[in-house]
Amino acid sequence: MSSISIVGAGNMAAALAGRALAGGNSVEVIGRDSARAGELAAALGAGATAGTAGAAPAGDIVVLAVPYTGAAAVVREYGDALRGKVVVDITNPVSADFQGLVTPDGSSGAQEIAKAADDGAYVVKAFNTLFSHVLAAGPGEERPLDVFIAGDDSGAKARVSEFVESLEMRPLDTGNLAMARALENVALMQLGLVAHSVKHTDFSLGVSMLG
Repeated sequence: MSSISIVGAGNMAAALAGRALAGGNSVEVIGRDSARAGELAAALGAGATAGTAGAAPAGDIVVLAVPYTGAAAVVREYGDALRGKVVVDITNPVSADFQGLVTPDGSSGAQEIAKAADDGAYVVKAFNTLFSHVLAAGPGEERPLDVFIAGDDSGAKARVSEFVESLEMRPLDTGNLAMARALENVALMQLGLVAHSVKHTDFSLGVSMLG
C-alpha cells in the first residue's frame, strides 16, 4: 500500500482520501485552512492525519486536489520537498465559460505544473475524468471505474497504477505527460455532456473491452 498526501480539503480531496483509506493506504490531508484539513482528517477516521501547510508532505505520493489556478504555486512553494515524490495532478484547467482550456497552445495543465515542480519530482496526470461523488462511491457491481493516467516516468506511473488498483479501480496508461491535454479535453467534453445531453453527473467514462 501507499502513503498519500492530499493537498486540498474539498470534495475531490475527501472522495479520494476516503477511497484511499478503504484501500489500506495511509492518508495525510494538507490545507491552507488548517482547521478545515483537521476536520476532514477527523471525519475520515483512523489512518488519516492532518498535515501542516508549508511543511514537507509525508506521503510518497502527493495529490494536488486544489483548483488548477493555484496548483503551480503549491508545487513552487514545496520546492525540493517534492524531490523523489510522485505528484498526481487531478486538476482541470477549464475556462470560466466551460468552452475551452486556459493552458497555452500545445501544453496541458499537468505540463505547466511539471514546469513549476522541482526537477526531481515526477508529475503524473490521473483522476481528472471522475466526478467527486462517482469517485467516492467507487466501482459498482460489474462496473469498474477507469482511471486514465499520463506521465513521462514509467516508474512513477507504475506507482500510481498500484495506488489506483488499491482503490479497486482500473488504471489505463495513455502515454507520456503530453497526453494530459487530451485527458483535460475529455473532462471538458464531460462538462459538455452535462450541459447538453446527459443533464447530470452520475456517470463515468471508461473503456469496454470487446471479445
